[in-house]
Amino acid sequence: MSKRTKVMAAAAAVALLIFTFSTAIMSIVMLVNQKNVNKIIAVYMGQNEDPQQEDDVVIAMNYTIKSTTHISDAYKSGDTSKLSDRDKETLEMAKDVIKKIIKDDMTPFEKEEAVYKYLTKGMRATTSILTVISDTSSDNDNPHDVLKNHSAVCVGYATTFRLFMQMLGIECRVVHNTSLSHSWDLVKLDDGCWYHTDCYMDNESANYRNFNMNDTDCRNSGHEWNTGYFEAANGKKYNYTLMSCKEIKDIYSIPKAVMEALKDKKNTFSFSFKEKIKPEDEKLAKYMVEYLDTNICDNQKFYISYQWTFNDKGNYVLCYYVSYNDDSETELTEKQRNKIETKINQTLNQYKFFETYGNNY
Repeated sequence: MSKRTKVMAAAAAVALLIFTFSTAIMSIVMLVNQKNVNKIIAVYMGQNEDPQQEDDVVIAMNYTIKSTTHISDAYKSGDTSKLSDRDKETLEMAKDVIKKIIKDDMTPFEKEEAVYKYLTKGMRATTSILTVISDTSSDNDNPHDVLKNHSAVCVGYATTFRLFMQMLGIECRVVHNTSLSHSWDLVKLDDGCWYHTDCYMDNESANYRNFNMNDTDCRNSGHEWNTGYFEAANGKKYNYTLMSCKEIKDIYSIPKAVMEALKDKKNTFSFSFKEKIKPEDEKLAKYMVEYLDTNICDNQKFYISYQWTFNDKGNYVLCYYVSYNDDSETELTEKQRNKIETKINQTLNQYKFFETYGNNY
């Protein structure tokens, strides 16, 4: 074999090796990309694998549920030597909140409610246009960023709520749904029962719609989770709507009772009935509520929702949840609006904006 032939053969062998290697790499890349595509499809189709664990679960492919036990343990022991600087800052921020909202004589339920109010209403009240700017793609999915930025995704609400519960000595777990697109909390109170609480879902209203739900109410609220892994929530004692339940005469008393509650700006109220609703009256009762809802829902000042549930005696209870539109933070006076509009129009005219682009730009 001539030298030229040997060189050509060697070159061909190298080319074949490069081709084979490149093909293998491309196959791996395509496989990885296909897995990512499948993962995306799985999230939206609810077909992804549901891990049998609480922490280190990725929600919506971007937010990871991370343990907070090391921070709460440091709070209880007073030893912060093993915490990172970031965790120490988290602990200090959490301690400041606890000092403001928790009193020594509070019951576990009252402590839980105080944290719920802080996360659903107190944080929202202190949010500014600057606090929503994120530094990373996973910003606001953990207690540090939530407490610092006053803004959160569902994982941020769930892990921050759990951190507070752990610091206050209340057993709590973060629950993820079966499609790995949402998370909330399970909390165990002093009646020995578990309750579902979803601060994220109540963030805009703080109306207790998703506060201390049992499994049935949680499912009716649109949540789906692995009931074989997470503890069953069957408590009623600390279900907020049942705690604030008012007894009225019959279903014909509903309209007046509802309007009085709305007049008092109550955001959560419920009714039981002296005259028990019989099976043959169920359709009548539901029509009463639906007709009332149709006639009062067209109101820009509040949004109202309701659901039927049962109390511990097995009798019907009608629960209402109201979200009032509070524009006080952003409402401008007519003088302020006119000043802004005049300034903008003057600027646009100065640069001949309308002549260039037209009034319908």
